[in-house]
Amino acid sequence: MNKVLFTFVALAISASALQAQKFFTRSAHIDFFSHTAMEDIKGDNNSATLVLDAANGQIEISCAIKAFEFEKALMQEHFNENYMESNTFPNATFKGKIENMSSISLSKDGSYATKASGTMTMHGVDKVMTVPVTFTVAGGKITGDSKFAVNPNDFKITIPGPVRSKIAEAIDVTVKANLAELKK
Repeated sequence: MNKVLFTFVALAISASALQAQKFFTRSAHIDFFSHTAMEDIKGDNNSATLVLDAANGQIEISCAIKAFEFEKALMQEHFNENYMESNTFPNATFKGKIENMSSISLSKDGSYATKASGTMTMHGVDKVMTVPVTFTVAGGKITGDSKFAVNPNDFKITIPGPVRSKIAEAIDVTVKANLAELKK
């Protein structure tokens, strides 16, 4: 009986210790895609930073705007200089909280669909958002994925009239992060 009780207590302590951990990456992938009849535009960033506190569900992600890469150099130049004004607004961030974090087991293989609610800051504008998030745990590896849309108007990103028909009103954003335990 004592062995069973000891094993149960040890498992409970180790499970709660895992939930108290922080997870981190400096290589989260963020891409966006704008589709119109006139043109498709895709930007990729492989150097976003993400931190997840599993104890309370707090999540933060940050990316440098200039780190987005495009198929055409001219698109990248226009993106940074004309639309995102990346010298003035060098980063985009999301700070929020994962809903139902206590029901997500980052130590047990599985897929966990939830939402993150928080504030996205981009182009000097703060916008409260809720986005879908899926955590996948497989063989001790943890990934987080999200896909949502943003409207440039919501962030006061001005699209000049001559190119307005080439940029979608809602731009698809995809985030994928392979998370590792943050070592102190």
